Amino acid sequence: MLAPNSAPEPHAPDDAALRVAMQRIRVEVEKAVVGQGGIISGLLVALLARGHVLLEGVPGVAKTLLVRSFSRALGLDTKRVQFTPDLMPGDVTGSLIYDAKAGEFEFRRGPVFTNVLLADEINRTPPKTQAALLEAMEERQVSADGQTLALPDPFLVAATQNPVEHEGTYTLPEAQLDRFMMKLIVDLPDHAAELQVLRRHSDGFSPRELTELHAVTTPAELLAAQQAVSRVAVADDVLAYIVDLARATRSAPSVELGASPRASAALLAAAKAWAWLSGSVAVTPDHVQAMLTPVWRHRISLRPDAQMEGVSADTVLAAVVRQTVVPI
Repeated sequence: MLAPNSAPEPHAPDDAALRVAMQRIRVEVEKAVVGQGGIISGLLVALLARGHVLLEGVPGVAKTLLVRSFSRALGLDTKRVQFTPDLMPGDVTGSLIYDAKAGEFEFRRGPVFTNVLLADEINRTPPKTQAALLEAMEERQVSADGQTLALPDPFLVAATQNPVEHEGTYTLPEAQLDRFMMKLIVDLPDHAAELQVLRRHSDGFSPRELTELHAVTTPAELLAAQQAVSRVAVADDVLAYIVDLARATRSAPSVELGASPRASAALLAAAKAWAWLSGSVAVTPDHVQAMLTPVWRHRISLRPDAQMEGVSADTVLAAVVRQTVVPI
């Protein structure tokens, strides 16, 4: 929001116009993906909050299609990396190549130098290659040959993983998981949505080409929306509520490792983005609660005995929300 008595910049779109632009992205993506409105909202929140997203779901629920459609609607440069056991760090960040004509080595940039990086099946590559993304995701830069190279802005990593198949996979370490602002669960569509998917395929829809999708926003609008999100107000009692929630996870009986201060900061950023998308000028406890599970479900570790009893992170977080006093 603009400060009182301040004039808007010439030709700067207002918040209402920017929200309409973000809504156009949702509508465009839904031309290709049916029944995943919550996931599209999560991708938008992460983009506006300058975060990254881990999409988890069984094969065939359109995880890759979601990201490809989202980036097509944004009109941003996108690269896809298929993570495999033999993928090397340089295959992601880039590597030094000897130029025979110049007689010297030069750095050839890898696919991470893009606006939207689709890291497909990220848990199929060894930890060494997974770690190649740590600096890029956190500091939005790549260090190579004594140089620090900035990544494009905006920059979003959308990674996918299959929760069912474990053979030939490498569980993401806590440090890697912590770089993802949100973990979104891509569920199977309901009956009506699945019927609509089949109807579209029967009518000739091709998920490989996406020729019917177009860019519906501009980089300038996206940057302005990110700046608008950063200006959303947060009262001290809401900040204290986030801290209380984090501390409650650390003392929960089923939890071995609770939410960290970085997790609290991520929840705040996501809540601000969700508040702005919802048309609010300030973050409320409702916005915090709406974002808590997707932002924290991968940031807490359960005790082995709790896991054996079938306790999930989502159920623990739901209990934390019920038991924590909400500011009035």
